[in-house]
Amino acid sequence: MELFDTHFHYYPDGRTPREYYAAIKTPELKYLLAAGADFKESRTARDFAAQIDDCWFAAGVHPHAAAELEDIRAFDEFSGHDKLAAVGELGLDYFYNNSPRRIQRAVMERFLGLALEWKLPGIIHLRDGENKFDAYADALAMLKDFAQTGGRFVVHCFSGTPDWAEKFLELGAFLGITGIITFPRAANVRATLRVIPDDRLVIETDSPYLAPVPYRGKPNNPGYLIRVAEKIAAERSRPVEEIAALTTANSLRLFKAGSN
Repeated sequence: MELFDTHFHYYPDGRTPREYYAAIKTPELKYLLAAGADFKESRTARDFAAQIDDCWFAAGVHPHAAAELEDIRAFDEFSGHDKLAAVGELGLDYFYNNSPRRIQRAVMERFLGLALEWKLPGIIHLRDGENKFDAYADALAMLKDFAQTGGRFVVHCFSGTPDWAEKFLELGAFLGITGIITFPRAANVRATLRVIPDDRLVIETDSPYLAPVPYRGKPNNPGYLIRVAEKIAAERSRPVEEIAALTTANSLRLFKAGSN
C-alpha cells in the first residue's frame, strides 16, 4: 500500500530534511508534496523536495500573505525545477481576512496566470465565515475562466458543502480531504465525501495543522495520513488498500509527479 500526502508544510525545527523525513516515515507513506505559503516557504519546500526521493513541491502565496507580495516575477526562480509540481498554495481566506479581500483576489488571479504559463495545476485554499460562502463564490468565478483555458486545480482541505463541491467538480477540480474528516463535528466533510467521484479524490495532512483523531491537539505530520485513508475507507465501505491505490493514482495524474 502506497499513500501520497498531497499537501504538507515543512517548517525547519532544527532537524535536517532527511532527519525529519526519517522521523515521520511510515511503511505506507510513499509520496509527498511540500506546499509553499510565501516566497520564503516556497524556497524551503523546494529545498526539502530536492533532498527527499518521491517528494515534490509547490510555490505560491497563501491569502494570509497576499498583501506582502511585492513581485510575482521573483517566483520565476522556481520555473522549470524538476521537483516543481504545482503553483500554490493560493486562494481566498475570508475567515481571517489577514489581507484585504481585493488584494487576495488580485494575487489569486496573478498566480492562476502563472499556473497557466507554467502548465502546472493550482492548489487552491478556500475558507469563509461560518455559514458564509463568499470566498467560494468569488473563487468559483475565477476558476471557471482558469478551467476554460486549460487550467487544472485541486481545492485542498475541502471543508465546504456537497453543493459547493459539485460546483467545483463541474470545472474538473480534484478535492483534497484531510484529517478533518475524522473530527466528530465534521459531518459536512463526510457528506461531501459522498459526492466526490473516485477519480477526483486526493488526500492530505495539511500538516503540521489538523492532526486527525486520535492525534488531535498534537502537531500533525505526513505519517498520520493513514488515519485519513482509513476513515475514508470506512465511510465508503471499501478496503483501505483500494482507497490508497486510487488516491495515489489520482495524485500522480494531477501533479504528473511520476514523470519528474
